[in-house]
Amino acid sequence: MLEARDLIKSYGRTRALTGASLHVEEGEIVAITGPSGSGKSTLLHCLAGIVRPESGEVLLDGRRIDTLDEPDLTRLRRESFGVVFQFGGLVPELTAAENVALPLLFNRHGRQESMTVAADWLARLEVSGCADQRSADLSGGQVQRVALARALATGPRVVFADEPTGALDSIGGEQVMKALVETARARRATVVLVTHDNRVAAYADREIALRDGAVLTGVGR
Repeated sequence: MLEARDLIKSYGRTRALTGASLHVEEGEIVAITGPSGSGKSTLLHCLAGIVRPESGEVLLDGRRIDTLDEPDLTRLRRESFGVVFQFGGLVPELTAAENVALPLLFNRHGRQESMTVAADWLARLEVSGCADQRSADLSGGQVQRVALARALATGPRVVFADEPTGALDSIGGEQVMKALVETARARRATVVLVTHDNRVAAYADREIALRDGAVLTGVGR
């Protein structure tokens, strides 16, 4: 379903990816692991169309997405991908419900419909009590659940999660991972997550290890 072929990406003189390749099946949950600076986040961002590689290919269903123009790439990210960042990435001035509704509004859904969907997802992820709170006033665990609700609200085919528990304690991290995995399984969504935590990687079907910008191993569970 999702494939990377020989990706190379540099930032200045630092080579982040040195020919990374991987393949992710539909409905699979994959953890990308490795030490700090190994290229994990860069690989995830290339797969999600956030960063363009200098060379190599990124394919979705056999179609190259790294060469799409910006309008088509933006549309693909909006309609097919959901992204959860380490610190949530919520808009602090908006309420939790408004944050979840935002991508639906961008997809030209009506406000009432978008807010109804947002309320449903907040309830599913057990944070409906903070729907009217500004995201700046939420706890770390609440922020990540709201961010997860926002990523899932559009019904994405692929959810990308970049260190989704990195800012949380062990209990909060476990709650977020259980919510992510259970929801993805129920919706048959594909999940690609980056983590340095073995406990988080254990939730995945398969672990892909990176070192110095290249894939070392792919380990099934």
